[in-house]
Amino acid sequence: MNILCTICARKGSKEIKNKNIKNLFGKPLILHTLDLAKKIKVFNKIAVSSDSKKILNICKKKSDILIHRPRHLSNDTIPKIQVIKHALKYSEKKFKTKYDAIFDLDVTSPLRLKSDVYKAFKIFKRKKADNLISVNPSHKNPYFNMVEKKNGKLKLVKENKKKYYSRQKAPSVFEVNASIYIWKRKALFKSKTIINNNTVMFIMPKLRSIDIDSDYDFKLIKALRGIK
Repeated sequence: MNILCTICARKGSKEIKNKNIKNLFGKPLILHTLDLAKKIKVFNKIAVSSDSKKILNICKKKSDILIHRPRHLSNDTIPKIQVIKHALKYSEKKFKTKYDAIFDLDVTSPLRLKSDVYKAFKIFKRKKADNLISVNPSHKNPYFNMVEKKNGKLKLVKENKKKYYSRQKAPSVFEVNASIYIWKRKALFKSKTIINNNTVMFIMPKLRSIDIDSDYDFKLIKALRGIK
């Protein structure tokens, strides 16, 4: 199987300035993902896509191809799936080949392990899925302790005829942790969203599912260093 791994990193960040290259344990955040990708033996090529020359320069010695993302794909309103498609097309043209599957590893998930990627791939193949997303069990549950305001009144996000008096008794729900995505090539080009009819999930522990979105997340990861 011919496999491309994409790592996508914009230069902009609303919460943390230069988040994708912010220092974490002695190196830029993006290199935690890129260094892990280099250890994954199923990847034929690794592509880094960014609108930042600085980010691309940091990654140039470790990636197989650097993709300068066009401006129309570089703002925060663009779905990531469009960026992945662009990276795939660019890489196929560059290497004159077609890829059977595409992995995308998110820069903001530095705690994932090599074993997580291999286990996700195993599930993807076994279930003959079109695509896979990684998730973790959610602490908040829309059937029990998540509310929204409707017509001026608070209501549970997910109402059910049956009443649940503890989160553990409510139906299991999961958070998309933005760590690992896998696509079949054909499914990727057909899809507009990450969840489709033949999407499967890989469940990761909460401890390895921290998605860095704020300075608090950086501090939390530093506090958890060494814990697996």
